[in-house]
Order: sequence, then structure tokens, then C-alpha cells
Amino acid sequence: MITQFLSYAVPSSLANFISSLYTVIDGIFVGQGVGDSALAAVNIVLPLTVVLIGIANMLAVGGGALVSKNIGANNIDKAVSIFRQVVKLLLIICISITIVCVAFPQQIVRMLGATDNLAPMAEEYLKYYAIFCTPNLVGIVLNSFVRNDGRPKLAMISTMSGAVVNVILDYVFIFPLSMGIKGAAIATGLGQIVTVAMLIPHFIRKRGVLSFGKISMDKDILKEVTNIGFPSFLGQLSFSVIVFLHNMALSKFMGEIGISTYSIINYITTNIYMVLLGLTFGAQPLISYNFGRKDKSKMLGFYKVNIIASLIVSIGAALVCNLFGTHIVGIFTTDPQIAKLAYDGLKIACLAYIIGSVNLDTLVYYQAVEIPKFSNLISIFKSMVFLPVCLFVLPKVFGLNGIWASVLTSESITFVVMLIIANVNKYTDIVLNKEDNKDESLEEVAIM
Repeated sequence: MITQFLSYAVPSSLANFISSLYTVIDGIFVGQGVGDSALAAVNIVLPLTVVLIGIANMLAVGGGALVSKNIGANNIDKAVSIFRQVVKLLLIICISITIVCVAFPQQIVRMLGATDNLAPMAEEYLKYYAIFCTPNLVGIVLNSFVRNDGRPKLAMISTMSGAVVNVILDYVFIFPLSMGIKGAAIATGLGQIVTVAMLIPHFIRKRGVLSFGKISMDKDILKEVTNIGFPSFLGQLSFSVIVFLHNMALSKFMGEIGISTYSIINYITTNIYMVLLGLTFGAQPLISYNFGRKDKSKMLGFYKVNIIASLIVSIGAALVCNLFGTHIVGIFTTDPQIAKLAYDGLKIACLAYIIGSVNLDTLVYYQAVEIPKFSNLISIFKSMVFLPVCLFVLPKVFGLNGIWASVLTSESITFVVMLIIANVNKYTDIVLNKEDNKDESLEEVAIM
């Protein structure tokens, strides 16, 4: 079981780490080549880009869970149909987003809290990011389906290749060509085009179960996909809310220097989150597949192995941030005040991912076994219920450290609440019994 988990989780987490690493390098180039204000401008747009990634993750996880379940139950035609409908829906969404963001960048960045100083750069970054919205989001979705189609290494290689291209172009566009903040957005888009180009042949040449083809959209299937995947969107939305609320709190507490400081912390901690997300994305196809086979011991076994792996990663990351944080922060900025503030915040902020990793594993497990209501509760509790309260109360008591500790506190409260109301073993039995009853009903219909 551990070997099988690692064969999926390691490529997935490594691909996510490389993907987030080029985001960090992107931040380094922006900070060193354009300035601290440019970092703050990117952070202003971040809540929206996170929401867009959330849409892609919703379709990737919801569609992936249903595809793996149907492959496990040997319903191949249905698995292919679900895949094709998800891709068609995604393309429609991407084109719509591009039109809106390119047409109204000024209004959007103002809604996100951009100041007069940051608005022009934020608009420029958003506009060019939106132009490449389709490859950015399609790459995420196809990557997930390739993993669910039994080729996790291809997903890893395609992501890493796109990352390398992005890093090279980042340097070229920002430094020799002096393209500024738009250079970073264009480099990201071109890197994602490389990723998509490497994934497409898998489906065209039918190297797995899934393939492209004409399909009519079935609202019932798409509703099922979005219902299961919605917690992933809500999870990304919750992260977007976290960033937005922190930007508002820090802007009020410290001004633009606070937003610049938080952007550095975000660049660093995003690496931790993406590795943890990669582990859960690696576990999801295995859990969904065994859910289709109704194998409770393997479902729970992969869930427990995922938690152990996540705790090892998150605790290790916290130690690295505490021991080497000053050096890591120094890569992003030459301002000693911002560097000190960022290191002090990083030491606290990274602790949130220890308990947050368990919440994330549980969220994805409930998606994989088609109980999205508990996944939704995890996202709502930690970001929309407990976090605003923490951001209101803790700074009054602990000052700036209270802001940095807000996510850790909200994650901890969420963990305790979910432990009380949603026992994983209990609800695994309940959902498997429902599947058995569903199968019995179908057999009765067939006999009649």
C-alpha cells in the first residue's frame, strides 16, 4: 500500500513543488527586478488567481474522483464521457474569464483593494495573466486526469518542463528585455502552454482509458462533478479569502509595507501548501478507485498513509522555515525592515500547515468518497467563520503576531470541530452501505 501511494503521491507532490517553486522564482525576479511594490501588486491580484485555480481544481478533483470510481467499477464508457464533458465545460469557462478580465481590469483590481500606487501594476499583471487563462487552467485539469488515467509520471514531467520554461522566460523577460510585471505573467502563460502540449498526446493517441471526442453536455453529470469538486473550489476560495482578509488587515495595520511583507510569506508558504496538495492529489485516485471497488480497508489505509506523509512534510517545512528563514526571505527583498517582518511572520505562519495538512487530507478524502458536505464545512469553518473572528480578536491582544497566528488558530479550531461532528470511520461505513443499497436497487430494476 505504501509503495502504491508513493508511486502516485511522490510524482504529484514533486510536480506541485516544482510548480510552486517557479512561482517563488517568479516572485524573486519580480522583487529583485521590478521592486517591492510589484510584489504587493501581484499579491493584490492573488485572491482572484487563486479563485480561478479553484475552478480548475473543482473540475479536476470532481471529475477525477468520478472517473477513477467508474474505472474501478469497470464503467469505462461513463468515465470517458465524464472526462470529455469536464474539458468542454472548462474551455467555455476559460474563454469567458479571459473576456471579462481583459475588458475590466481596473474595476477588478480596485475591488480587490488596490491602492492608487499599486493599481496600474496590478491591472497590467491581471490583464496578461487573463490572456493565458486557458492554458493555465487546462494544464491543471489535464494533469489531474492523466494521474487518474494511470500516468502520474507524465503529469510530473509535463509540470516540471513547463516550470523550467517559465523560469528561463521569467529571467529573460524581466531582466534583459525589461518587460516588468507583465513579463512575469507572460512567462507563466507560456510555461503552461508547454505543459498542455505535453499532456494532449496522451488523450489524442489514446494511451490510457480517456480520450478527446465530441460529447453533449449532461447537466446531471456536470452537477455531480461540481458537487464533488466544489470543496476544492471552496478550499481555494478560502485561501483567496485568507489572502484578501490579511491584505485588508495588514493594510490597515501597517500600510503597503505590510502587504509587501505578506506577499513574501505567501510565496514561501505556498510551496508547503502545494506539496501537501500534491500528496492528497496522489492519494485521491487511489481512494476513489477503491471506493468504486468498495474496499474499505484500502480506502482508510490510503487516507492514514496520506496523513502520516503530510505531517512529515509540514513539520519538516516548519523546521526549515525557522532555521533558515532569514536566508530564504533575503532572496526576495533587500529592505532590512521588510526582511525582518517577513521572517518573524514566517516562523508563525508556517506552523498552520501542520494541523492544516490533516484538514486538507480529510477534505479530499470526503470528496473521493462523495461526501462533499463535510469537505465544504472544513473550508467554510477555517476561512469564513473562524478566521475573520481570529483576525479581529488576535491582533488586539498580540499585535502583528496575532495576524500571523490567525490561520493557525482557525485551522486548529476547525480540526477539533470536525473531529467531533465527522468521524471518518463512521461515515465511510455509511457511504459504502449507500452504495450497496444503490447496487441492489439497480439489480431489482434490471430483473423487472
